Amino acid sequence: MKDKFAKLRSVIKKYGLWGAFKKVCQYINAELIHSISVVSNIKIRIHKQKYIDQIQDILKKSKYDRIIIWRSSFGWNVPLFQRPQHISNNLSKQKCLVFYEVTKMTDQIEFIEKLQNNLYLVNFKNKLFCKMLMQEISKINKPKYLQFYSTDWTLPVSYVKQQIANGYKVIYEYIDDLSPLLAGTKELPVNVKEKYEYAMQDTENVLVVVTADLLKEDVIKQRGEKNLAFSTNGVDYQHFQKIDQKYPFERDFQEILDKKLPIVCYYGALASWFDYELIKKLSQTEQYSIVLFGIKYDDAYEKAGLDQCPNVYFLGSRDYQVLKNYAAKADVLTIPFLINDITKATSPVKIFEYMALHKPIVTTAMHECMKYKSVLIGKDHQDFIGKIASALEMQKDKKYLRLLDQEARENDWSEKAKAIVEMLKVSEKK
Repeated sequence: MKDKFAKLRSVIKKYGLWGAFKKVCQYINAELIHSISVVSNIKIRIHKQKYIDQIQDILKKSKYDRIIIWRSSFGWNVPLFQRPQHISNNLSKQKCLVFYEVTKMTDQIEFIEKLQNNLYLVNFKNKLFCKMLMQEISKINKPKYLQFYSTDWTLPVSYVKQQIANGYKVIYEYIDDLSPLLAGTKELPVNVKEKYEYAMQDTENVLVVVTADLLKEDVIKQRGEKNLAFSTNGVDYQHFQKIDQKYPFERDFQEILDKKLPIVCYYGALASWFDYELIKKLSQTEQYSIVLFGIKYDDAYEKAGLDQCPNVYFLGSRDYQVLKNYAAKADVLTIPFLINDITKATSPVKIFEYMALHKPIVTTAMHECMKYKSVLIGKDHQDFIGKIASALEMQKDKKYLRLLDQEARENDWSEKAKAIVEMLKVSEKK
């Protein structure tokens, strides 16, 4: 309960009182009211055999080597279309039958819906349907996995242990430094902490996926290299090759384009790990239009005075499907993060998307960004600003553009899912 109150305070800070109120109402509807819906329960009881037949049909006709249950309240149809959806999408293409959890907050799915071959969206808040689904899956003699993020704070460790007792193994995706800042709470949520501790102990039933070198080092230190896969974040390469050249931009963005200044762009979270002072210094050169897309996690943007900088533009968030059209108009794409425990262990999704857009990239000295030859690294504020100027000169450098394309292709999400599947295959042979 303490974690939920802390999360509520974070939501109020992020969305304001009215925005937080609407979020809470949506949450209550999705998490509570819908889970005890009388209409849904009656429908399940009356048409029980129909739904059993539907599930059996999926399990019999799909072509797969293993079953994966993805549990989280992340959802599918959300503006931040990121690792959970991409990994599930690509696992389903590599002979994994994936049942992906959604809620009414994100997806209007009453029970189950086919998204593509081997990938189904499931509303696990429908307890009766969920029970039938799990019962039918238990009859299938193939490897079964429960998959979730290290940052998930909804599933208790008792649920994880129960699924292991039911014959499942666990895919624990260790994706970030486990910090209360990321959770939006004062202390690390109990469910996050307990699942992490369990994952570091059970080397037989828990298979760990890490996204960054520092996370890998932590795992090896605690439990060795057994059942361990390294799978950084990645990019849907083909998605970023399809730019809508006639996309109708809003007036505020079109006015920025009309200024004809080079555009330096960032998209993502504006949170405590964002280097506001760096952007302020960059704006003081008066050489660029600095465009920021995303969500403000707190009031640090205003406190830093960025709202007073005439050439810095915060334009809010854009849906994943159209964000690429905005980013394609930038001259330089950047990640201006502070260097701390969180960012040292971060594999930024956007770095690979920037590569696929074939735009010069400048970041601060983040460990996971320094691995790539296409990324220009600013070692301090002055060097970062200098690297922005250098990047502008590389926009039409054919050799550099080929490097961007090569590193983007090498980091396609299909390769990231492949690393996970290879780990599963090794485990299944034992």
